[in-house]
Amino acid sequence: MDVVTVTEDAEVFTCNAYLALGEQPTLVDAGAMAGVEEVVADHTDQLEKVIVTHQHSDHVQQLDTVIEAFDADCQAFAEHPARTHALSDGDELVVGDEHCEVVHTPGHGDDHVSLVGRRSLFSGDVVVYNDGAFEDGSFGRTDYPGLSRERLIESIRELLDRIPDTVETMYAGHGDVFAGDVHEIVERALKRAKRREPKYPDE
Repeated sequence: MDVVTVTEDAEVFTCNAYLALGEQPTLVDAGAMAGVEEVVADHTDQLEKVIVTHQHSDHVQQLDTVIEAFDADCQAFAEHPARTHALSDGDELVVGDEHCEVVHTPGHGDDHVSLVGRRSLFSGDVVVYNDGAFEDGSFGRTDYPGLSRERLIESIRELLDRIPDTVETMYAGHGDVFAGDVHEIVERALKRAKRREPKYPDE
């Protein structure tokens, strides 16, 4: 499956927005970069849907713009004015060419979901490869009101249980795309989260 990071050239703080091309062109998160719809249009003239991993502003700021540009469906766990389909844990959907399972992974956000396929993991912010805190397996911050390290730890455990051994690429909400032993990265993120230490101790 061909996946393009359409926010790669952003000069503002944004999540990674991933365009998965194939049978059902899908955008995983819309990001916060103005003009992201133009980058999507450089790769496809049809966008089937936008899947929202969670509704933090860096993931949804350009959501309405993208949906309007392509008349795309919007799939999200929590209510949103643009949502056309409510996601639930265990749902099956197609992302580009890959069949994925929706896994509810709260902690960094109550509405957070990850997408687990046979080859790919779209982890949102629950697990990332590198983010300035750790360089080879990190986790979403939980130091803002309403977030929970304990729920995040349980979510990472749940991901480990549901990621098949065939997964070889992790597309995270921040940092680099990781190709290799995804289980090892998620396990390392879990180990670090379980220390229950501040992720960014100097902040």
